Order: sequence, then C-alpha cells, then structure tokens
Amino acid sequence: MSRRARLWLVALGGAGLAALLVAACLDLPSFGGRSHPYGDRAVHAALSRHTANTIASVNFDLRAYDTLGEMSILFASVLGCVVLLRQARDEHRAAPQPADVARPVRRYALVVLPVAVLTGLYVIAHGQLSPGGGFQGGVVTATALHLLYLGADYRALERIRPIGLYEAGDALAACAYLVTGVACVLAGAAFLANTLLPYGTFNTLSSGGLVPLLNAAIGMEVACAVVVLLARFLDQAVEIMEEPENRQGKENG
Repeated sequence: MSRRARLWLVALGGAGLAALLVAACLDLPSFGGRSHPYGDRAVHAALSRHTANTIASVNFDLRAYDTLGEMSILFASVLGCVVLLRQARDEHRAAPQPADVARPVRRYALVVLPVAVLTGLYVIAHGQLSPGGGFQGGVVTATALHLLYLGADYRALERIRPIGLYEAGDALAACAYLVTGVACVLAGAAFLANTLLPYGTFNTLSSGGLVPLLNAAIGMEVACAVVVLLARFLDQAVEIMEEPENRQGKENG
C-alpha cells in the first residue's frame, strides 16, 4: 500500500471516529445539571445492593464483565513482559551489588514500608466501602514492597519477593474471578451477577454480596502482576548482563 493510500485510510477512519464522537456529545445531558440518568441509576443500584462505594459497585457489579477484560489486559501485558524480558542466550546473570543510598533515604524507606503495605491492604479490604479498591490497593501494596530495595538492598528484596509465588498468585486471582462468574451461571443467574451471596449489612466489610470477593481477587491479581512486572525490569537493570565477547562484537560491528 502506498503512502498516499495509507494517509487516505487514516483520514477516513479519523473522520468516521470524529463523527461518532460528535454525535455522542450532542446526545449528552446538559452540562452542569443536577442529575445524570446513568449516575442516578448507578447510585440506586449500589444502595439497593448494600455497596457504599458506588464506583466499586460499577466495577464489580454493574459492569463486572468489563472489569474482567481490564484484568485480562493487565495479565496479558505482564505475560508479554515475562516472555520478552527473559534471559537471552547471549546474556548471563551477575550477582547484584549494593548501591550507595543516603542513610536518611534508607531510614525513611524502612519506616514507611510497613505503613505503605498496610495502607494498600486497607484500601483493598475497604474497596466496597470507601474510595479505592482492588486496582488502587494492589498497586500501592506491590510498589510498597519495593521500598525495601531503597531501605536495604536488592538481595533483601529478593528474599521477600519469590517470583514463582507471585506468578502463581497472579494466575490464581485471575482464575478466582472467572470461577466466581461461572458459579453464578451454574446457580442459574447471569455471568458475574451479584446474586450468589446475601448483600449483608450496609456499610460493613461483609456488605455488597460478591463485590468484596471480586474486589479482593482484583487486588491480589494487580499486586502480584505489578510485583512480577517490576521484577523483570529490575532484573534487566541489576542482574542480567550481556556476555563480554558479544558486547565487544556488537561494538566492532
């Protein structure tokens, strides 16, 4: 295909997308209105199913199937990084050496680490009650573990970060989300329908029916996925080195 034909193809596609966006914007509710039809329905559904956090109700109840797609994107991205960043034949693994880090930074990292981990777990556990949830809490928990890299060294981080265990946790969390949806189908409801468990008492940890379970599964999946993802990049930066003869050959070439 010629360059001119590609440009025409992009222009036509962009024009079609722009027309759809304009049509959608023209049909939106008036700006600054006091009520929104979708927002009103979402809040009503959240309250009727005893979920205090409306965003969590949307993510893990009203559109739990879409959240499955988002989780699958993250899972596939991490899987791709694991495959692409694996140790190649012309590379070897070198023992990591401790880096010079200022003592105040080390002390601050070690003090903040347990607080950050507990904060991440709290955000996951209370996702159906307060702002946050599995996605946010999973990222906070996973990145908090890496404060040990600053507070101690890379070998200390490796001792609390067995990659195989986190890879298995990532897969198990994704399977738990799917199995919950299948259980709903076997019970005679729709896939991931919030009907298996009682809704519980409003504004308590046990409220929301399936929302806390799906939220916890997402939190575990995101935390494990981010740990594995950061581990692969850190391996490339700290441990995996190119063989000297191959490096010299590339420089000469």
